[in-house]
Amino acid sequence: MIAQIIFALAFIAAAIFFTIQVKKIIRNINIGKDVNRSDKPKERWLTMAKIAMGQTKMVRRPLAGIMHLFVYVGFIIINLEVLEIIIDGLFGTHRIFAFLGGFYDFLIGSFEVLAFLVLLGVVVFIARRTIVNLKRFSGPEMIGWPKADAMYILVIEVLLMTAFLTMNAADYKLQLAGYGHYIVAGSFPISQYIANILPNNIEALVAIERACWWFHILGILAFLNYLPYSKHFHIILAFPNTWYSNLNAKGRFTNMDSVTNEVKAMLDPSFTPPPVDAISRFGAKDVQDLNWVQLMNAYTCTECGRCTDVCPANQTGKLLSPRKIMMDTRDRLEEVGKNTDKHGKGYDDGKTLLDDYITREEIWACTTCNACTEACPINIDPLAIIVDLRRYAVMEESNVAGSVNAMFSNVENNGAPWKYSPADRFNWANKD
Repeated sequence: MIAQIIFALAFIAAAIFFTIQVKKIIRNINIGKDVNRSDKPKERWLTMAKIAMGQTKMVRRPLAGIMHLFVYVGFIIINLEVLEIIIDGLFGTHRIFAFLGGFYDFLIGSFEVLAFLVLLGVVVFIARRTIVNLKRFSGPEMIGWPKADAMYILVIEVLLMTAFLTMNAADYKLQLAGYGHYIVAGSFPISQYIANILPNNIEALVAIERACWWFHILGILAFLNYLPYSKHFHIILAFPNTWYSNLNAKGRFTNMDSVTNEVKAMLDPSFTPPPVDAISRFGAKDVQDLNWVQLMNAYTCTECGRCTDVCPANQTGKLLSPRKIMMDTRDRLEEVGKNTDKHGKGYDDGKTLLDDYITREEIWACTTCNACTEACPINIDPLAIIVDLRRYAVMEESNVAGSVNAMFSNVENNGAPWKYSPADRFNWANKD
């Protein structure tokens, strides 16, 4: 009974703490401006099914994609077994679903195979980070916590899967011994080999089984509460992120209605602009100026580096890293959230996303080629944030890179980005 009470308290505490952290993240995301992404629901459900569930963009890099699929599918399905552990923990039962008979044997056997595949995938991922040292896992933004976070989660997964298999191995030997409440139930295609190295002493086996049971379930509860602090929160946010992703053509940019109406009025004096809400700022200087989907993108970023790996600006030595743009946005958003907790809503700490986190050099290094958005395995759009930061620099500050300023002057004077007079544009076609 004491064990049941301890388990119930741990479970309730974990659920409450996780709920509090998720509510803070939702609040932070809602700091962003409203944007309508409810159109084309059928296409959105299909996009989520293909990209978030089907992992179609992950497998473009076969080794990483297949290993990630092992970890993703294995971890999700294995945690269905957590339901049984929770019921057993609350009511003091043992393998309560054993009444399912042959189907239960199939389930436990499948869980074990998937646990082995998870371990295989994680070992490959650890090797890629520590032995192969893939370039895209490095960079100035990938030092300190981001680098450690990636390893923490891999080690946690190894420990959880090892505890699960060891628990089953001890349970299997206790079943064979016919000891106590360890009824014959389940199939153990992987853990039966681990059982061979476990002691034959009954008391030792019970201690191992109980220790691994507690470690496994408490580890999962701890992992659940680690997620909101980690890049691995994408396990949850990948689904809404892909559902709300931008379905427009990649080269299509958003226009501000107020600016569009002003241009129309200049071209057509008879045009009467419709009423629009007051514009507080053109573009984005801080996270409050971005829309909520962009802020959700920041929390969903997996820091995998595929975006930076294909970025032509980054490849040529420019300062820009699309991954850093997303990480900086998330860090700034977290800072704003902490300020809200400490000082109340609307507190101004004197910092902004632009300049304090993301430099002008970074945003003007972007070629707007959309390679980053195309490469992202969960449809994150770093370019949208870069363009909004540029829009602020141009429309609010008239502060642009020298080459861009020259282009603007040419457009104003010559009607084209080049310095040539409109009368000379067709000179190239003149024959000698």
